Amino acid sequence: MNRKIVTWLLAIILLATVSLAEAQQRAKIARIGILTPDPISARARLFEAFRQGLRELGYIEGQNIGIEWRSAEGRSARVPVLASELVSLKVDVIFTATEPAARAAKQATTTIPIVMVIGGDPVAFGLVGSLARPGGNVTGLTIQPQELSGKRLELLKEAAPKVSRVAVLSNPALPGLRLRFEELKVEAQALGVILHLIEIRNPNELEAAFQAVTKEQSDALFMPQPGFSSAYRKRLVEFAAKNRLPAMYPESDSVEAGGLMSYGANTSEQFRRAATYVDKILKGAKPADLPVEQPTKFELVVNLKTARQIGLTIPPGVLARADKVIK
Repeated sequence: MNRKIVTWLLAIILLATVSLAEAQQRAKIARIGILTPDPISARARLFEAFRQGLRELGYIEGQNIGIEWRSAEGRSARVPVLASELVSLKVDVIFTATEPAARAAKQATTTIPIVMVIGGDPVAFGLVGSLARPGGNVTGLTIQPQELSGKRLELLKEAAPKVSRVAVLSNPALPGLRLRFEELKVEAQALGVILHLIEIRNPNELEAAFQAVTKEQSDALFMPQPGFSSAYRKRLVEFAAKNRLPAMYPESDSVEAGGLMSYGANTSEQFRRAATYVDKILKGAKPADLPVEQPTKFELVVNLKTARQIGLTIPPGVLARADKVIK
């Protein structure tokens, strides 16, 4: 009888131990909220790079992390609502893919850590106190320093020497847009180029913007904002091809989709790097103490197929400097 009692007790202890272990395992599942204004499909490759970065660090969805996806599907007014949803879910970290998403997340919470990948200056956007010491609950990476705009314009002019009137398509919600445009005009003057700023706030204004490009007799397109170009990528590429306009994009995705050329950081690598911030935060680091990372390498990507379609011969000097040439 005593032996049976001992056996039962051991069995109960074993079951309790297993149940406790399972409960602890469930408790270790961290939840990451992903917030983006664009359709997820528009940034599928980039989000996959982020998830790959997590996997490389030992995070497996369904085992030790869960992901809550929130996409505004191009409707910017929905972004703050979705940010609030993630906050109400009490996710452990919010990952944002654009400045508007980072801003909405910051407005929705001062306690949940936010990891961003954005295309401009997070200090100017009011997201962090400084790059070295962010303060608050936001940190991450910036992928497109503003000083790249001048270099992009220079490369566009070098690739298409006959260009003289360039339409700059941009979202006026970008802080300091007017000031940076005036600075870019000085560089444009040195290149013998006239710039026309055409503002686009939402997809409904895209057709009017195209009409403005035609009215201004612009002979090239220039997109300074990564988030902007990804949201409207298909229509921008189609318009440039139809009107045989050379175009410079900030992201290589647009060139892969048929755009002429891009110059900027390897965006996929930056999204993969963002996973390291999530990892550090889940292990106890505070966003306030994690410096914002800036890219140190930039890539020139040229689509020769598109160049042929619009009747443009890319000079050998430009091709020689290209990191990738799509044929």
